[in-house]
Amino acid sequence: MNDNKEPISPPIRFPIGIIGGTGGMGRWFAAFFEKEGHTVRVSGKDTGPRPAEMAAACPVVVVSVPIGVTQEVIRQVGPHMKKDSLLMDLTSLKAGPVRAMLASSPSEVIGLHPLFGPSVPSLGGQNIAICPARGETWLPRVRGILEGRGAKLVETTPERHDEIMAVVQVLNHLDTIAMGLAIRRGGIDHETLEAFSTPLFRGKRDMIARVFSNMDLHAEIITANPHAAKMIGLYRDVVDAVGRVAAGGDAVALAALMRTDDGPDETG
Repeated sequence: MNDNKEPISPPIRFPIGIIGGTGGMGRWFAAFFEKEGHTVRVSGKDTGPRPAEMAAACPVVVVSVPIGVTQEVIRQVGPHMKKDSLLMDLTSLKAGPVRAMLASSPSEVIGLHPLFGPSVPSLGGQNIAICPARGETWLPRVRGILEGRGAKLVETTPERHDEIMAVVQVLNHLDTIAMGLAIRRGGIDHETLEAFSTPLFRGKRDMIARVFSNMDLHAEIITANPHAAKMIGLYRDVVDAVGRVAAGGDAVALAALMRTDDGPDETG
C-alpha cells in the first residue's frame, strides 16, 4: 500500500495499445515495442479493439492515425483513460492533438513526433520531438525506452514544434511539390530526364517521387499546420524575387540576393 500517495513507477514491461497500429508509423512502433518485450494491441479503421476496450486493457495508449481524424480519435479514447495511465500521439502536428488529449482525458499526456518515416530500420540516431503535457510518472520510462535505443529526443512545446515544422515540413514539402509539378508541366519525359540527371537532380527526383507517392499525407501536413500561411507567403515572395532577378539574366544580382543577410545560412 502506498500510504504517502507518491506516484508509483510504471512496471518495466506493460501493455501498449496503438490505435492506427496496422499501417505506417503505428505499425513501425508496434513492432518496436514488441521487440522491447511489451505486449502490444493494435487497431485499425475496422479492426481490433475499440477505444474503450483499448483504454481498459492498456495503461499506455498511442494514437497514430491520419492528421485529419487524430483529434476525433483522441476524443473517443480519452474519456476512457485512467488517471494513472498515459495517452500519447505520433502526429506530425502537436498543438491540436495535445490540447485534445488534455481536454478529453484525465491521464498523463505526452505528444510525440518521430522525425522519420517507417522505412528506417531502427531508432539509432533518429530525432523525435517530445512534448510532455501532463504528469511526470510515465515520462522517464518513455524517455528511457526511446533513448535506450539511440533516439535523439528534443523536448519542446506543442506550439513551438508546429512553428518549426512549418519550415522542416511545410516549406520542405511545398518546395518538393512545386518542383514536381513544374517538371511535370515542362513536358520532358522520364527517360530523357534520367539520361541527363546529375546526382543532385536525381536525389531531388527521388524526393519528389516519395512525396507524390503519399499525396494525402503531405497535403495534410502542409494545410493543417497553423503556421503554414505565413511560410507559404514567405516562400511566394522569395520565389518571385529570385525569379525576377534570374529572368533578367543578371547573375551578379542573383548571387548578391543569395548573399543577403536575411538569406539562408547553410554555409557552415
